[in-house]
This record gives sequence, structure tokens and C-alpha cells, in this order.
Amino acid sequence: MDKNFKYKYDDLFNPVLKALKELGGSGSISEIEEEVIQILNLSEDAINEIHRESTTKLAYRLAWARNYLKRYGLIENSSRGVWALTDKGQKTEKVDQEKVKRTVVKLDREERSQRTSKEKDDDEPKIDDTTHEIEEFSWQDKLIQTIRKISPDQFERLCQRLLRELGFVNVEVTGRTNDGGIDGKGIYKIGSVLSFHVVFQAKRYKGSVSSSVIRDFRGAMSGRADKGLILTTGSFTREAKKEATRDGAIPIDLIDGNDFAEKLKELNLGVSIEMVEEVKIKPEFFKSI
Repeated sequence: MDKNFKYKYDDLFNPVLKALKELGGSGSISEIEEEVIQILNLSEDAINEIHRESTTKLAYRLAWARNYLKRYGLIENSSRGVWALTDKGQKTEKVDQEKVKRTVVKLDREERSQRTSKEKDDDEPKIDDTTHEIEEFSWQDKLIQTIRKISPDQFERLCQRLLRELGFVNVEVTGRTNDGGIDGKGIYKIGSVLSFHVVFQAKRYKGSVSSSVIRDFRGAMSGRADKGLILTTGSFTREAKKEATRDGAIPIDLIDGNDFAEKLKELNLGVSIEMVEEVKIKPEFFKSI
């Protein structure tokens, strides 16, 4: 097994198709990713290799592969992030990578000839009609870079504000007490009936959080809270994700950089969404006046 992630986006066309067939015709992004990992027998190093900021090469190139297969008519996605094979996709066992690329690029030229192409990395496809999922990587990267420039105290306060906006009460930052990796605590109430005591850890850095961090944090929170939460501007290794949900252990929820950015956007915290007005000229109006 190669330590580096050597597959380009088009090398993932057929693994994605196979993954969806193995999953019964549909699956979430995480389910597809896990299935592709098994199909390609990827090493932990390859799986966790960072593309940029908080996104792995595997996740980023899988997003492009799904985008191309969608444009080619083999898969579709719902607003809830579930991907599924179309009728055409169910009947397709394998695709010709070059044919898919040629077809989609031709479609793109025909439909988006007026759009200005954006700058992309050398190993990325040069297609303008990207899915919302891929377009998000750009603004998320910028937001995460901005967050990394603030002080540790400011980042802890940002996490505190985020948790309050998400519905937590009595949120306190305790990180300065060097409390065994616990940076803060709060209470999450469900329907004003059930309440859970939650402790959290805020990790502002570039790269991946390992499984050892999860184990240490679980040890620190044992007997002191019902649930644990780790927020990071980076990502979590596959082993860290497994450790967080290990059977028989206190479950720990994980919010990676992309999730963190998405939550800030949803809550309008330091992020604003502007609708761009598109003006279209109608030459026929002027001809017929």
C-alpha cells in the first residue's frame, strides 16, 4: 500500500460507482468514502494526507469524482447530502475515464461558455460547473485561515459563542486552568426536559487530530460529563473518528474545520451571504421596439 494518496479524481470514477453499488445504490459522503477506502485498500497515511487546510486529498478528489459522475448522468444527490445511482448508473458497471472527462468538459463549454474559469490546482479538473459541495471548499479555506490568525483566547471565546448559538447554556471556558485537555464545559438541553453535561476541547491548528488525542480527552472527561465534544480547524484521522464512536466507550462528537466553517455560516457568525444580481440583456427587445 502506498503511503501517499496517489489517485487523481478520474481514478476514483469507478471506485465511487462500485462503492454505491456495494451500499445498495445510495450512500452518504462518509459511507462512500469508507467504501472507497476498502475498495482501494488505502493505508492510513494515504487516507489522512492533507490536500489543503482541513480537507484531505481523498475527500477533495472524491468530491470532484462525484461531480463528474453527476454531470455524466450516473449519480445524483439530494439536499440532505445523500448520493444515489441514477437508472443509467445502475446499468453501468464501469466507465471509460477519458470518455467521461471529454463528455463533461464538452457539456461545460456548451453550457458555461460565458463564465470566467476559476484558478485550480494542477491535479484538479478544469470544469466550471461544480457542485455546491466543491465550491464550498474555497470559502471554507479562507474562513479557516482567518480563524487561525486570532489568538488562542479569542478562539476559545469563538467556540464558546458558537456553542451558545447552537443551544448550549452555562457555557464556560476553563482552558486556562490546564484541566487535562478540557477547554470548557456547558449544558445542552433537549426540549427543556433532558439535559446533558458536555465538556469540550478546542484545537486550532493545521493538520489532523489523532486517535491518541481522543483517548486522552476521554480519560480527562470520565465521570465529569455525559458527552464530549472536540472542535478543530483541522481534520480528524480515520482512526480518531473510529475511536470517538468506539463501542463501550463514552461517545465523543467531532467538529472538523469544514463543519466548523459551515456552522459559522449557518449562524451568520463572521460570515455573510450575498446574493449576486445577474443582469441579462435581451437584444430582441431592442430590435422589436
